Amino acid sequence: MSQMSGLIKISLQNFRSCEKRSFSFGEKTVIVGENGSGKSNLIEAIYLLAVGKSFRADREEEMVKWGESFFRVMGEIGVIGEMGVEMIENRKRFLVNGVPRRMVDFVGKMPAVCFSPQDMELVTGSPGVRRRYLDFVISQTDREYRRCLISYEKGLRQRNKLLEMIRENLAHRSQLYFWDKLLIKNGEYITGKRGEYLTDLAEYDKSVISEARLKQYEVEEVAAAATLVGPHRDDFVIQILNSKFEVPRDVSKYGSRGEQRMAVLGLKHKEIEYLGGSPMLLLDDILSELDHKHGEEVQKMIENYPGQVIVTTCDPRIFSVKYPQWVCISLNTS
Repeated sequence: MSQMSGLIKISLQNFRSCEKRSFSFGEKTVIVGENGSGKSNLIEAIYLLAVGKSFRADREEEMVKWGESFFRVMGEIGVIGEMGVEMIENRKRFLVNGVPRRMVDFVGKMPAVCFSPQDMELVTGSPGVRRRYLDFVISQTDREYRRCLISYEKGLRQRNKLLEMIRENLAHRSQLYFWDKLLIKNGEYITGKRGEYLTDLAEYDKSVISEARLKQYEVEEVAAAATLVGPHRDDFVIQILNSKFEVPRDVSKYGSRGEQRMAVLGLKHKEIEYLGGSPMLLLDDILSELDHKHGEEVQKMIENYPGQVIVTTCDPRIFSVKYPQWVCISLNTS
């Protein structure tokens, strides 16, 4: 595979359970290993190079190998050169060909879409999980969305503090005017872009913010010391058509585990389209809990995908036997 444009090689140091190791990739790569062998850790490191953050860690310090003070992930990217992420004494740094870069200038150089077991939370988890997913995807290509989101979140915190002061008779309602205007302006943009993204994908349960709605809930907001309307209360529902039902139903309530998994895969298809081109596809344990029919659909999708694919599995027969031309990385110790 000459002139490969994707990830050619990655080197890990003190990352998760890995002390020091390097891996090389092809256009299609299967990572084989038993549970606990480090397959998800390797996918996490690749994703870190792509988007600058983990899809698993609640705290980024968790990525540092136990007992060490730093981690370093370096990747060789075909058309870019060297990209790296390192954390030293809980401070993260991004590098492109040895030059420090801001995260905003780092993200997007190696676009990637990741499907992991944690993504099931997009169906079964809280509305906050789904909002964060929307914000993450849209922010990758829309800087105005990211700016509006940051401004909205800061304004929301200030407005809620002011509501608490009003409840304690330490401030006057007129002081809400500035924050109302700021939230409405930024909230309208956020709601509009989320709605565009979810068109033909999911039912968008939006919480519109406007002067009229803020007025409608003004008494309740002071009592709760919280802003009760706005995109911070949005949600979306993925629906399925099932022969048992005459109308579409919420997949989180009425879908099987396999149907829920396919619904998440549908979200990832949309993410691929939104990012444009053929972003790297990272599939961590993609075939677990899928029946034969859905498993065949996924394998066909992977086979025909025009970009780089890196997939993990516990069973080497699933991919390496069917696709012997793929690069195979074995993490089994036995």
